[in-house]
Amino acid sequence: MRKYEAKDIKVLEGLDAVRLRPGMYIGTTGAKGLHHLVWELVDNAIDELANGHGNCVSIILEPDGSVCVEDNGRGIPVDLHPTLGISAVEVVFTHLHAGGKFDNENYAHSGGLHGVGASVVNALSEWLVVEVYKNKTTFRQEFEAKEIEGKMKGGVPKFSLFDTGIQGKKQGTFIRFKPDARIFDTVNFNVETIARRARELAFLNKGIKIIVEDSRSGTPSRKEFLYEGGIIDFVRYLNETKVPSYSEPIYISGKEGGVLLECAIQHTDAYTDNLFSYVNNIPTTEGGTHETGFKTALTRVLNGAVRKAGLIKEKDDNLKGEDFLEGLTGVISLKMASVQFEGQTKTKLGNVEAKSAVETIVASGLAKYFEDAENKPILDSVLKKAVLAAKVREDARKAKEISRAKNSIDSFNLVGKLSACSGKRPEQNELFIVEGDSAGGTAKQARNRAFQAILPLRGKPLNAEKKRIDQVLANEEIRTIISALGAGIADDFSIDNLNYHKVIILSDADQDGAHIRAILLTFFFRYMKQLIQDGKVYIGMPPLYKVHKKDVIEYAYDDNELEAAKSKVGRGYDVQRYKGLGEMNADQLWETTMDPKRRTLIQVSIDDAFAAEMLVSTLMGDAIEKRKNYIIENANFNREDGFR
Repeated sequence: MRKYEAKDIKVLEGLDAVRLRPGMYIGTTGAKGLHHLVWELVDNAIDELANGHGNCVSIILEPDGSVCVEDNGRGIPVDLHPTLGISAVEVVFTHLHAGGKFDNENYAHSGGLHGVGASVVNALSEWLVVEVYKNKTTFRQEFEAKEIEGKMKGGVPKFSLFDTGIQGKKQGTFIRFKPDARIFDTVNFNVETIARRARELAFLNKGIKIIVEDSRSGTPSRKEFLYEGGIIDFVRYLNETKVPSYSEPIYISGKEGGVLLECAIQHTDAYTDNLFSYVNNIPTTEGGTHETGFKTALTRVLNGAVRKAGLIKEKDDNLKGEDFLEGLTGVISLKMASVQFEGQTKTKLGNVEAKSAVETIVASGLAKYFEDAENKPILDSVLKKAVLAAKVREDARKAKEISRAKNSIDSFNLVGKLSACSGKRPEQNELFIVEGDSAGGTAKQARNRAFQAILPLRGKPLNAEKKRIDQVLANEEIRTIISALGAGIADDFSIDNLNYHKVIILSDADQDGAHIRAILLTFFFRYMKQLIQDGKVYIGMPPLYKVHKKDVIEYAYDDNELEAAKSKVGRGYDVQRYKGLGEMNADQLWETTMDPKRRTLIQVSIDDAFAAEMLVSTLMGDAIEKRKNYIIENANFNREDGFR
């Protein structure tokens, strides 16, 4: 056996660890990781501005593939570090865990990676330039990826920080970097992705202007985001496609034990709640202690109001939290020091003190708001909606009990519908939800029975947007899906009972197929959200074209690939355009769409819960004009970034 000795322990110097294992710092080297570089610099700028230093951030996408991020804050310190003997600017960009966020003297709260962000961006860039506008002059330093002793190193200083002598009153920090194409799978930034996050940050930080410019084409675009109403404007924006139950969102703010809270809520005619929470501007998509505190306070205060109004009998149980949440759109923004997130993804807050602080602030704020006689109509509206929701919930519970007794949901009769697989290990099993009997028949012939199950849809499932759970449960196609998955629905959903750990939507690459995809994703998003959050939902990507000549066959998934396939096959080719999955034979469907070794799947995720909510409510809600405009501008359902 080979000895394991001290010499086997590798010590990576400087930024080497970042280039060797970028996923540890930015999650992935795909598009998500690429954009994470921008978020790190923008978060650092916002931290500076949110703590009272400056009011503007600009993000510019340059024609050469680089990105500029500039703020008008104090500017990174330029003096020499007392122990390292180099400028503070060089320390920030070349040393991990170096920054001004480890105590509360410079930043009361922050969302950046405590000094890791700037150095990680530098390490993963082909080159980076930083300018600091301070003391009425301009300081500059440049870094580059460079081969040293046979190894490629990132973030190597080209020279020390120097005073350019360029005088002016400007103040702040300017950073321009070009991602290293040797590290990333793609270096093409999506301006819409950046604009969505910029809008979100502008909502969360009222009074701060965020500018996004795209200078990569002949017709540059520029968007400015500035919301003096902050999260109140955020709630209004989220409810644009809904009908609010009252005109103005309810706003609550306060401070308790070092925790700063802003909260805005507004009920609508929808049947599901949409609660968005943030800690120091970081989206907490999995919730946490702050959401628990909010829900506890809301339930307690409104239950007291229900009883005081005599809307339920004295002997009746209190209403449940879900009754008061029905149709609620809410934004919770928390600012605090020493944040503790659960896991590496920063998506769930773990600070125990946050729960009690939020509960205290929200309970006090709601009680004060509803004590005002002018707000009595709003209270009446909220309570009546909750009482009705409780009645519907109870009716649905009884309906589910009857259904269970008749084996019509949990053990819905799947004979003739589901072609199950023989494998008994859910983590290895896949369920293909296929559009139509014809395509379903082909898929059944093509599949590997050991781990692939096929569920053909014989009609369009119900659009679950703005439908109560009892209406959802009444739809046969939806009930079939619930039964096949075996994990329940809504509050009864349990990921531990899931029969298939890959749920693959397989529909035609046309308008009807896109609609079915949207309907299924809406259902999962509204009533089985954890299925998406845990990465269990995928979209199968069947080819659009078959290019063939004798025994030479190439498949193309879009028009760009079609031209490449034609060139590869050579003259004398024939092109077949697939109008539907049913046109493929079993062998073709297997090798292009179902074979794990060769297929292309899009994993559906909710990295941006705010964007996902707006997409679902726009596409599947009642705002016809907004949906029409969105589809005209954006729809391309055979694109890999269509619904991520």
